Amino acid sequence: MSTFVSTVRGWFGWGGRALGAGRGMQYAGPGGSLVEDTSALSADTALQLSTVWACVHRRATTIASLPFFVYAQADGRRSMARTDRLYGLLHDSPNARMTPYEFWVAMMLNHDLRGNAYARIDRAPNGEAVSLWPMPADQVQPLILDDGTLVYQYRIDGNLAILAAENVLHLKEIGNGTVGLARLDYMRATTAEASRSLAHATRTWANGGKPSGALMIDSVLKQGQREALLERFGEMARGNAARLFLLEANMKYQALTLSPEDIELLDSRKFSVEEICRWFDVPPVLAHHSNVTTWGSGVEQIVDGFHKFTVRPLLVSIEQAVTKRVMTPNQRSRLTAEFSLDALLRGNAKDRAEIAAKKVQNGLATRNEMRQLENEPPVEGGNVITVQANLLPIHMLGKVKPTTSLGASDAASQDPVTQ
Repeated sequence: MSTFVSTVRGWFGWGGRALGAGRGMQYAGPGGSLVEDTSALSADTALQLSTVWACVHRRATTIASLPFFVYAQADGRRSMARTDRLYGLLHDSPNARMTPYEFWVAMMLNHDLRGNAYARIDRAPNGEAVSLWPMPADQVQPLILDDGTLVYQYRIDGNLAILAAENVLHLKEIGNGTVGLARLDYMRATTAEASRSLAHATRTWANGGKPSGALMIDSVLKQGQREALLERFGEMARGNAARLFLLEANMKYQALTLSPEDIELLDSRKFSVEEICRWFDVPPVLAHHSNVTTWGSGVEQIVDGFHKFTVRPLLVSIEQAVTKRVMTPNQRSRLTAEFSLDALLRGNAKDRAEIAAKKVQNGLATRNEMRQLENEPPVEGGNVITVQANLLPIHMLGKVKPTTSLGASDAASQDPVTQ
């Protein structure tokens, strides 16, 4: 849609864009194209670009791998609400067909490619959510009615369903707060360049790396001679056969197309990888780009930055959307829902052990709480909070006599708990 048409629609209240406001249909794409003669790729086509696939896969699977916990709050303390219906919905089973991992992968796939992810919320008679069903973003259209009410049109199997906002979980990219920007539509120039480079490389290698060219002869040929030469020397510019060609009578072959080296095809494709990674806010090394820092060389800091600046903001967006759309007012007053970032450390035993030790030694957690995170059974006496000073129970602080003046044997014979 052109910028002019988009502007006119806004004047007459025919809809709103992700960077504007208006009643009617809400659109997530740009009003015009920065580069002429480029069209946005469909989601199916864009995923055939390896870098797009790698970036979407990295973001979606990282978030989907994190457990979603629900906590009950009371008297300034909170505990895991394992028996609550909301816990089972978010942590165990969002619907009858999907695991939580599969559900969030599907949601993030739509979020990252289309800028918006939608899930239909089925509710019990008391209003509590009992299931979440992803809806393809291409089949959902947000609509603002004349009275300002937001509803969603969902087209499926030739039918049209109108869903109230409170029955739709809507995850949004940056935008006007009503809809998010459709990433694929905005990055159309980048994906067009990448797809054309891929197409050119495919044609070149399918042709045996041979450029098209001209066979130059000093005389005018008859029709039969032309056909014979084309049949004989056609493989010179096309085909995969490895043959030796003999040019007679001052014949000369001149290539008409540039070689991949001449047009810097490989460098162009490497640059496309970095450009697409920039669009998805994914470090190129995490998309397996070979032209940057490799595994084991500064990658730990890169991964840490990815978790802080890419993953964490997405988690906050999801948590707030779940709180606003999925939870009832009663649930919001007594429950909180959060992703656990501790799961990101599951692959690093050394870091997990160091963090657990520091929490236990400084009175931030009990041993049984740390054992629970490691799926270990509780131990007797493990619910007591201790601190680093001789690992005393916290209620004994200030009641222990100093032992610095005692000898080694005397200090060993003292019982700090009974002093």
